[in-house]
Amino acid sequence: MEVGNITTVTTFVLLGLSNNPPIQAVLFVLFLGIYLLTLMGNLTMLLVIRADSHLHTPMYFFLSHLSFLDAFYSSVIVPKLLENFLSKWKTISALECFTQISLVIFSGATEACLLSVMAYDWFQAVCHPLLYVVAMNKKVRTGLVKASWAIGMGTGLVNSILLAQQHFCGPNLVRSFACELPPVLLLTCSDPYISVASILTTMAVLGLGTLVLLLGSYTRIIMTALGINSAMGRSKIFSTCSSHFLVVTIFYGSGVFRYMTPASGSALEQVLSVQYSVVTPLLNPLIYSLKNQEVKAALRRVLARKPKLTF
Repeated sequence: MEVGNITTVTTFVLLGLSNNPPIQAVLFVLFLGIYLLTLMGNLTMLLVIRADSHLHTPMYFFLSHLSFLDAFYSSVIVPKLLENFLSKWKTISALECFTQISLVIFSGATEACLLSVMAYDWFQAVCHPLLYVVAMNKKVRTGLVKASWAIGMGTGLVNSILLAQQHFCGPNLVRSFACELPPVLLLTCSDPYISVASILTTMAVLGLGTLVLLLGSYTRIIMTALGINSAMGRSKIFSTCSSHFLVVTIFYGSGVFRYMTPASGSALEQVLSVQYSVVTPLLNPLIYSLKNQEVKAALRRVLARKPKLTF
């Protein structure tokens, strides 16, 4: 669209992962399978936590929100990716693009908060077991979850609004399979200083803030565990902690490389984007279910229940 002598981009083109039709067909089947498994895994976690009273604890309350968030995040990215595998013209409107960026940032910020809250919850359970019920009562854990979602929403909204204020005059080719902030910022014709400063501030304040809380909680948990005489007690603590630590490492590792390095559209960058936005939501329920005896026991109990017939 042209306004006077100024051209304004209203549609972006997502270059995607491949332009080769046979490869696109294979990728479509692969990512469709990953998406369905992601939904099935996270929704199963939600149903098991809700159905089994043994899992009605603060830890699994937070985990249920993490599972819902992973299913939501995957649904923000993958359906459009699948559509583009089948489309000749891989276009997305500017409004859709900015909305997707907002939801991606919202999901990432909320997940960072939830992971730090889960670490804090585990710290209270291990280091202050006698006060745990009081420290993590229903009001506290509900407040922590609401705060996590609110921070995520605010972060996504502020960064997407600032990006929408930028002027895009062409080209409109996004070197990615989804609208993400780094590759879209490369296309702006105006000075992107405010948007860059905003996302860097977000990464520094939110990223480092949650990371400090995570490391502080882990340090206290490890010190307490090492002071326990019971080998079984130490094993249980480290087993649960290792699941959460693995999820945190995958999330922060791929996120830092994705958003703290200059956007270039390279193959490595595409791999990191796929891992961050497609694979991680699939891995989280697998990690928590495969490494958690309580979840596996709850799943067996749910599956063993006989359905009640009512007439």
